[in-house]
Amino acid sequence: MVQKLLFLTALLFSSLSIAQMTTITDVLGREVTFDAPAKRVIVGFYPEDYMAIGTEAAYDHVVGMSNYIWQARPTNWDMYVKHRPSLAKIPGIGRVDTKTFSVEKIISLNPDLLMLADWQYKGLGDDVKRIEDAGIPIVVVDYNAQTLERHVLSTKIIGVITGQEERAATIANEYAQNIHMIEARLAKANLPKPRVYTEFSAAGVNDIGYTFGKNMWGAISTVAGGDNISAPYVEWWGKLNPEQVIASNPDVIVITGYETGSDDAMLIGQGVSNKVAQERLAGFKKRLGWPSISAVKKSRMFGAYHGACRTIMDGAMIQFYAKAMYPKLFSDLNPEEAYKNFYKKYLPVTPEGTFITAL
Repeated sequence: MVQKLLFLTALLFSSLSIAQMTTITDVLGREVTFDAPAKRVIVGFYPEDYMAIGTEAAYDHVVGMSNYIWQARPTNWDMYVKHRPSLAKIPGIGRVDTKTFSVEKIISLNPDLLMLADWQYKGLGDDVKRIEDAGIPIVVVDYNAQTLERHVLSTKIIGVITGQEERAATIANEYAQNIHMIEARLAKANLPKPRVYTEFSAAGVNDIGYTFGKNMWGAISTVAGGDNISAPYVEWWGKLNPEQVIASNPDVIVITGYETGSDDAMLIGQGVSNKVAQERLAGFKKRLGWPSISAVKKSRMFGAYHGACRTIMDGAMIQFYAKAMYPKLFSDLNPEEAYKNFYKKYLPVTPEGTFITAL
């Protein structure tokens, strides 16, 4: 009789466990099964998105993360740590791009789920099998591609991981509605596409920075109705020949940056005044050959916060590009306010500073 009761009890707990198991299809089309909501998660990338979608409480269950991407924006990171000091105690797992990613550390943290960006998963190679052989499910999400499909799917996946499916659906729907609004206006107006050039300037005026082809800022500028001059020469990200930038003669130039950088790099973001951001932006007008470019002649030069792309929060940056390229068509939009409003609605902190500027 006792043995029978033990058997029935074991069967009951087994059924409960199975009932909690969830299978999702990630952005790579992989079917992944895990307990949802997950109780021990390692966040490989997109840490702010994880909190915005999963709520701050989601970080009660984060046991490790590749924290460099957050700490690369030191004032943003400090803002969060001041609000939630325990973030600073979450173990780091290293970086895929610098070959410091530690499989041993992953396994030692005993997670029941590892969430990675598409590029991280592909960069790990054989280490993926080592992690999966240790019984750790890997879920792949992707905001870098800057496609509506992947933004929406990634958001809903994080919603499942954190048990916030309804909140995730709301955020995904708001993002999609924003893009559909912009696309509808562009289709109705049917205006010529402005040529646009985007450059991430961390090294300063005298060192040409990275530009983007079909992802990140390149994709954002295209969705917003621009003709991205980098697209024919750069697939994902890389540097254009300085002479090619001049020859392409962009109508609009966007220089992106962080809160820190070299002496004449683009400074913008948390804690940066608009005066400083504009002064740094103005420095790029003096580049060799740039005074002949249409965007420079007509002062259609803009600055944007680099931390505001490859995230579900970048709907505001799509608004920014649309307004920069079609000021009359999108005169009613306030992209910087939209960016801050996302924080106010979905995150426990709200950054103060300059995230968009123009000459």
